[in-house]
Amino acid sequence: MALKDILPGRIGFGAAPLGNMYRDIPQEEALATVEAAWNDGIRYYDNAPFYGAGLAEIRMGEALSGKPRDEYVISTKVGRVILDEVEERSDREPGEKVGLFGHGRPNKVVQDYGHDATLRSIEGSLKRLRTDHIEIAFVHDLAQDFWGDIWLEKFEEARKGAFRALDRLRDEGVIKAWGLGVNRVEPIELVLELDEPKPDAFLLAGRYTLLDHDRALQRLMPMVAERGLGVVAGGPYSSGALVGGPNFEYAPIKPDMKTRIDRIKAIADRHGVSMKAAGLQFSLANPAVAAVIPGASQPSRIAEDGAALRETVPAEFWRELRSEGLVNPQAPLPA
Repeated sequence: MALKDILPGRIGFGAAPLGNMYRDIPQEEALATVEAAWNDGIRYYDNAPFYGAGLAEIRMGEALSGKPRDEYVISTKVGRVILDEVEERSDREPGEKVGLFGHGRPNKVVQDYGHDATLRSIEGSLKRLRTDHIEIAFVHDLAQDFWGDIWLEKFEEARKGAFRALDRLRDEGVIKAWGLGVNRVEPIELVLELDEPKPDAFLLAGRYTLLDHDRALQRLMPMVAERGLGVVAGGPYSSGALVGGPNFEYAPIKPDMKTRIDRIKAIADRHGVSMKAAGLQFSLANPAVAAVIPGASQPSRIAEDGAALRETVPAEFWRELRSEGLVNPQAPLPA
């Protein structure tokens, strides 16, 4: 099934902040944020066991427990199994980027892309999300940014295990679609070149944004479009860098990127365009992108995202970005 036929809209809710990403978010604030998303008409919710060792899924499950299940779509991820056992955070395995969820649950996280672990991962997610099914399963973080030089070994582990398990679950109707949820284009390109199994959709975080899209344009987006598949664009604000935050790619912004952002901001100000509108609408202009999923941890951010999606952005703004070399000349632009 095509991704655009599964998703109920072009904007979704990225749940990573609900796992206490970077800060200890009060429970009431987390639940109110999901409620604000629902009230704003958002019906697609993306999650992962990794987000706070199950905390984001638990919170989302509570927030959505009273909503009609046939009115919303959930995607979650496999590759990590969350245990009841607790552990010291310093004991966590390589590839965990512990600092991202330092305020999450202390539960032990087992990294495993095998067949049986994939089934256990989904079983655990269903319990935490308080649902009997999910629509989309993404194999999580199967890329060099998490695994370094051994990422191809992990990919092979997933090819023999997780991919086949998810292929079977889709064929049996347990899930509607599966694919990769990664921060790099290489693993998606690699899986698209396999004869089997056949994924349906991808979550690409941070690699098709206004600030970083050159690599994805070269091969990935055409490959996805040619096969009639779809991409969910995660991290459209580039870790917050595009909208005034201090980080890009989970690290302090470097001077050259800061200069790029300042140049875009100056053009946006001249045309009366918000940076959120520029970011969301740029990502959605590519025909391979089915939806964007900005993350939010405060109810007020939800309203901002919705307004940015609906904002009228003049064509002159996009033309000036292109003439100033701030977007790739091959990138599709809105309007």
